Amino acid sequence: MMSFVLRSLVLGLAFFVAACSSGPAPISSVSNSLPSSARPSVYLLDAGDKLRVIVFGEADLSGEFVLDEQGTLDLPLIGDVPAKGKSLQEVETAIVTRLKDGYLKDPKVSLEILNYRPFFIQGEVKNAGEYPYKADLTVQDAIAIAGGFTYRANQNTVYIRKVGSNEEVRVHLGRERAYIHPGDSIRVGERFF
Repeated sequence: MMSFVLRSLVLGLAFFVAACSSGPAPISSVSNSLPSSARPSVYLLDAGDKLRVIVFGEADLSGEFVLDEQGTLDLPLIGDVPAKGKSLQEVETAIVTRLKDGYLKDPKVSLEILNYRPFFIQGEVKNAGEYPYKADLTVQDAIAIAGGFTYRANQNTVYIRKVGSNEEVRVHLGRERAYIHPGDSIRVGERFF
């Protein structure tokens, strides 16, 4: 049973990666190519994320910062720190390294995400729009945040477009939870009966 689930997840991820790397297509023909029950992996930062940076004992170097359009943090003293596509731990290490390079002897740095970039939901939900992301958000939770389905909604299937992709991936809703990431766009289609 476990090997079947693992093979299904690997196959689903392979299809998703192949679909994202090919040219744009309107809708993926692979159902459930997003691993529905898998929680999101380590969060990778991108433009629009707001962080609190604490450099212990250095109030002038600490504060709240938003990643710009290029995904960099503009920090006092050390300037731009590339953060796009990196984890909090990787950015923290980069900041410590830069501070050690002629500024502080043994810097202690802590990072936390204050606000994630938003997710988007459209189609047959009562209140389509942009909403703040929360950790471990599922498609089902996102639909509830948007006021639930309209009476015309297809409640069995939704379409998710990942950040940076032009392709929508069809996800069948069921008992398993389908997790989303900040910046994802969810489209709830109309039923045909």
